[in-house]
Amino acid sequence: MLTIAAGNTALQSVLPALGRSLGVMDSAVAAAFSVSALLWVIAAPFWANRSDRQGRRAMVLLGVGGFTVSLGLCGLFLAAGINGWISGTAAFGLFILGRLIYGTFGSAAPPAVQAMVAGNTTREERTRVLTLLASAFGLGTILGPAIAPYLILGTFGAFEIGLAGPAFIFAAFGLAMFLTVRRMLADDRDVEGEVYGAMSAYPSIGGQPTGASVRAATEPHGAEVKFTDRRIRGWMIVGLVAGHAQAMTSQVVGFLVIDRLHLAPAAALEPTGIVLMMGAGASLLAQWGLIPLLNLTPRALVLWGLLLAAAGAALTGTATSLYGIATAYALASLGFGFIRPGYTAGSSLAVGYESQGSVAGKVTSINGASFILGPSIGVGLYELHRPLPYLSAGLACLLLFAYCWKQLRDQPAEAPHDGLAG
Repeated sequence: MLTIAAGNTALQSVLPALGRSLGVMDSAVAAAFSVSALLWVIAAPFWANRSDRQGRRAMVLLGVGGFTVSLGLCGLFLAAGINGWISGTAAFGLFILGRLIYGTFGSAAPPAVQAMVAGNTTREERTRVLTLLASAFGLGTILGPAIAPYLILGTFGAFEIGLAGPAFIFAAFGLAMFLTVRRMLADDRDVEGEVYGAMSAYPSIGGQPTGASVRAATEPHGAEVKFTDRRIRGWMIVGLVAGHAQAMTSQVVGFLVIDRLHLAPAAALEPTGIVLMMGAGASLLAQWGLIPLLNLTPRALVLWGLLLAAAGAALTGTATSLYGIATAYALASLGFGFIRPGYTAGSSLAVGYESQGSVAGKVTSINGASFILGPSIGVGLYELHRPLPYLSAGLACLLLFAYCWKQLRDQPAEAPHDGLAG
């Protein structure tokens, strides 16, 4: 899980610099994010159901294999463009095809891993272990951008690797992981049981886990709840709007660093990594430190998070120094770090025990869906005016704050889950 998340986000963190160095439009970089996330959201539930019939090990191998093949092909296509064998536009077009493999097949591994862990633990152990697994997935989204600048390789003879290095390195990690899985995990095709995997949100920069996929993997099948159900509708709107605001700001930050600091693409990798690490650290500070300490209700988490995110996004869009961009982006990430657990908990408390699995699945789908259109919207606004995606995200958070102040109501954990949440 850590390898898959780290490899994906490491590649994401260098793509703005890669796109600029190859001379392709920024919108093509956003398309690479979007098509992969779209296929991930579509394919993950299919693989989760299939793992119950064909075995968890087979799906883990399929997911890791898809991850490895995708990154290997992406590295080759990008290197071909870097070396001038094909045009930059052709290289990125082929790169997007390589990402289709990741979105389609890489999504098979996380739900199968969840199901495998759940099937080998007691009910008392299951939530704790699956939470640790989700933390590994989240940690990978931090490590990827952190180590990506150190994976830029030089020239081997007449072959220049350069910015394609992270793709090749993580393809090698993926191959090692594939061989390890084949060797160490037992064949489980004949195993029967009620535990099942749940779709994990698309591993993306800024997309920290909420715990929804853990709940979906541990709760029994029960009553289905629709997105439009009055009990959860308000919380779902929070997740969708705030998720798109976060996707817009996080996926454009690499371009912002290049343009605001007037850097060459290759020279922007370390500053971009610093900004992304500051944001990830702030998000984890919220989820692992401040939220347990402050003990805020879901509604309060959402409201305070929206104010912090709005202020941080606006400041990021107007910052002109590395310090300014990094601290403002960290403030925005701190706000989003409050919002995601807030709406996850709010939607969970709004329904009864029999609907917990269904609601958790809806939350995870919302988290993944935000990274389908969010990056493209952000880049499109950025091409019109550089501060625009950040100012738009800040305005969206303020408007959402007004909606939440009026519409959202906390449902006490000890009360019957039959009231309205929004």
